Amino acid sequence: MERILFGDNQFFAVNHISDEKSRAQSIRFKDDAAIIKTLDDAREAGIDTFMCTTHDRILNICNIIRANPEKYKTFKIFPCMPYAHKYANAVTELGIAGTLKQYVPGNFIGSLFKGGVAFLSKDYLAIMELLIDSEMKMFKGINTPVIFLQNVITDLLLGLRANEVLVAYHHYVKKKYNAEAGFITMNMPKLLSVLEENGIQNPIICSSINKAGFRMSGGKEIYEKTLQTKKVRAIAMQVLGGGAISPKDAIEYVCRLPNVESILFGASSKGNINETASLIRQFDKN
Repeated sequence: MERILFGDNQFFAVNHISDEKSRAQSIRFKDDAAIIKTLDDAREAGIDTFMCTTHDRILNICNIIRANPEKYKTFKIFPCMPYAHKYANAVTELGIAGTLKQYVPGNFIGSLFKGGVAFLSKDYLAIMELLIDSEMKMFKGINTPVIFLQNVITDLLLGLRANEVLVAYHHYVKKKYNAEAGFITMNMPKLLSVLEENGIQNPIICSSINKAGFRMSGGKEIYEKTLQTKKVRAIAMQVLGGGAISPKDAIEYVCRLPNVESILFGASSKGNINETASLIRQFDKN
């Protein structure tokens, strides 16, 4: 993985600091050209990996990338699935049956309605594989070396102690897509322990890591201890602590932690992209 990863929150009106900024970003990025322009700004700053949800609009971005293979020949995407809002909205518009028909391919639907809950209970791992395949269709032909499970699912499975699903996800993306499995979580120490107990060593885990302890379940100290004593390829997100930390202090703190392989951030302007990338490289040298 590259040291610096570029995220997509700003493109889809996700801002942890201000609702007003969210609305402004929604207007600014209503056209796909604005998203591509910002991705190109990130590429100019030496950031060649885009970590994004499977939001419907990402399909348009993928189409543009596929149409310009020479320009984006070194460009990578780290898909993060599922995009929960997409399915929630679909259920509202289409109902549960309609959503299944839209997003789950093949003959699964007919079997589901014949077998009902018994079928669902028996083949939930097969259902997971079908959903992964459905989400990955938009990335066909694009380099996707790491495929992430979103924290809304990771942490639900963790809470339910459905460890076999986490393990199955890990194995399936490796077998089917020749990619590494990544996990996004709000509880990195707990997830790491569970993965290790189930034979997954040195996993890729993306979680909030910041000086303020913002969204770090269990507290900052247990994260620091885990990074110091365990083997993990950590990706730090929300490094600004929801806006509570200055960029300089935030980046300096994260850069000095062991086992933080990558830093994920999003930005709307070329100036902010360049500033953040410059700070990361500055503190990496110290």
